Amino acid sequence: MAITTQQLIQWKQQGRSIVALTAWDYAIAQLIDAAGVDLILVGDSMAVVLGYETTLPITLDEMIYHAKSVRRGVKRALVVVDLPFLTYQESLQQAMHSAGRVLKETGAQAVKLEGGYPAITETIARLVQAGIPVMGHVGLTPQSVHQLGLRQQGKTQEASERILQEAIALEQAGVFSIVLEHIPADLAMQITQKLSIPTIGIGAGTHCDGQVLVTSDVIGLTEKHPPFAKVYTNLRETITKAVQDYALEVRDRKFP
Repeated sequence: MAITTQQLIQWKQQGRSIVALTAWDYAIAQLIDAAGVDLILVGDSMAVVLGYETTLPITLDEMIYHAKSVRRGVKRALVVVDLPFLTYQESLQQAMHSAGRVLKETGAQAVKLEGGYPAITETIARLVQAGIPVMGHVGLTPQSVHQLGLRQQGKTQEASERILQEAIALEQAGVFSIVLEHIPADLAMQITQKLSIPTIGIGAGTHCDGQVLVTSDVIGLTEKHPPFAKVYTNLRETITKAVQDYALEVRDRKFP
């Protein structure tokens, strides 16, 4: 059975941890879905997988193209797609158009927007009212990299209180879940205990209702991975060795 947004909320109530990873194509999506991942995020972190230095350059058309490929590989997991930078901040109309395109063209079940400031929460409330499931995202928000950098957020009392209030406002706006990225573990625990919707942590400690990582970090495809990621295997080495062996056999006329 396909996983729903309501099921994630039920799992929080039951104390069942939520497993989430990112995907950018059919093959990766098919593999991680079959392996039992609950939520697959077509994240704008894909920009880095595609060779960009930040998430900012990726376009809505690129996100939709890859999300369609991911969705074709998924039978069970809930598929959520990031709205990329400047495809939802200009106006409610822009956000509605972008989110609507994602759901209509990709078959994904939800979108994710960064930030918890008033203009965004108002936009999210309207999207939810229109029947578009939305995941929130607070703490380190990579689309604000030139303003915030990539350092941990919420380390001061003032910043911690602001992030907590943003999370509360997002729940009130109707999000079904919130990503907590790179914040102190005690703040993540406070937010998780305060909210009735699940929190999905990335670099936010062990007290969240679930965890998400960028799949290319997990499988060792990333040249440089963030300090909070764990590398479970090293596909860079495996692929390099396989290609070197193939090249050697071709040059020595041992293949085919």
